[in-house]
Amino acid sequence: MKILVMNAGSSSQKSCLYDLSGNSSGNGKEQLSEQPPQPLWQAEIDWTHQSGVAELKVKTQQQSLKEEIPFESRSPVMAYMLETLWSGPTQVIAAATEISGVGHRVVHGGQQYQDSVKITPEVKQTIADLATLAPVHNPVNLEGIEAIEAILGDVPQVAVFDTAFHARMPEAAAVYPVPYEWLKQGIRRYGFHGTSHRYCAQRTAQLLDRPLQDLRIVTCHLGNGCSLAAIQAGQSIDTTMGFTPLDGLMMGSRSGSIDPGILLYLMRQEGYTVEKLESVLNKGSGLLGVSGVSNDMRSVMEAIEAGNVQAKLAVEIYIHRLKQCIGSMIASLGGLDVLVFTAGVGENAPQIRAGACEAFAYLGLQLDLERNAQSPRDQLISSPDSTIPVLIIHTQEDWTIAWDCWNLLRE
Repeated sequence: MKILVMNAGSSSQKSCLYDLSGNSSGNGKEQLSEQPPQPLWQAEIDWTHQSGVAELKVKTQQQSLKEEIPFESRSPVMAYMLETLWSGPTQVIAAATEISGVGHRVVHGGQQYQDSVKITPEVKQTIADLATLAPVHNPVNLEGIEAIEAILGDVPQVAVFDTAFHARMPEAAAVYPVPYEWLKQGIRRYGFHGTSHRYCAQRTAQLLDRPLQDLRIVTCHLGNGCSLAAIQAGQSIDTTMGFTPLDGLMMGSRSGSIDPGILLYLMRQEGYTVEKLESVLNKGSGLLGVSGVSNDMRSVMEAIEAGNVQAKLAVEIYIHRLKQCIGSMIASLGGLDVLVFTAGVGENAPQIRAGACEAFAYLGLQLDLERNAQSPRDQLISSPDSTIPVLIIHTQEDWTIAWDCWNLLRE
């Protein structure tokens, strides 16, 4: 069975193709939760490469290509991308009919979806309705679904929601301390990055050879967007992102949690509009806003080496808030069995991991500084005598989407 994965974002479209023919019998969930196979085909469209021109990169196990494609709408570019599966220099399969299903990342599933689901007209309408909660992401996720309908016809499709993993959080963690009527309007903590947090929890249990049910895990998804999850017995019981992905940790260009009184002050005293606040908090804050350099941790670190004081402060704030939030997740769990770092910063920034872990030495947590500096994927970086294992895990969201799609289509 060949499963196509579509991971659409506001500025990019990432896709890959897995061949799961070897997993067509037995208990699929256990088999598919093993280390992911290499995709047969991977493609990425960068919509922001330059005005009116998209950059397409395609990679197979044998070759790769890169093209610049002028565009007015996205659908023709996505159609061209998919054509490289069965024609042209990167041909992988003989015909589109060999694709058994398509799995889509969908950011917001609201309170309606606690698990991945097969896509129906009703599901599509719900995704569209929830665009009010995720205006940047849900419309482009829906666009990808409709592009597949136009290109591949009635091939089965599955929606895998970022919010689903957090949908069963206890009400004490999910409900905000505001008028209860707001909850009836859908205002609650949803949480995001759920596909990544779920994969990392499962992979942690495999790497430690321990039952997932026995583990209290804090997963740290640190990329341009950042969130933590407190995972107990494989279930998310708390997380740092909330009603929107703006809540929680300091991020690349997002502020994370701030005093809401600041917003009221800026509106009253400085004449800020809703649109200006939204832009500043999402695109002009975080590492970029404080450092004045970049939203990319690598560039900020380079600026620190060059003596940039603001960049140094930005990283200090980043680590301070990361430590605070890890501590809150440990409190929600009532203890900690494993600490996990993942995503771009989590997997590749030894200084950030070391700074965060230093605060928990009182629990007996100790890093192996040499291993931490090497940033090994899917391995322990804690010292042998550490009371709490610390892992770096390479998150595999696309694989998790393919896994869910495969299991749903086998039912």
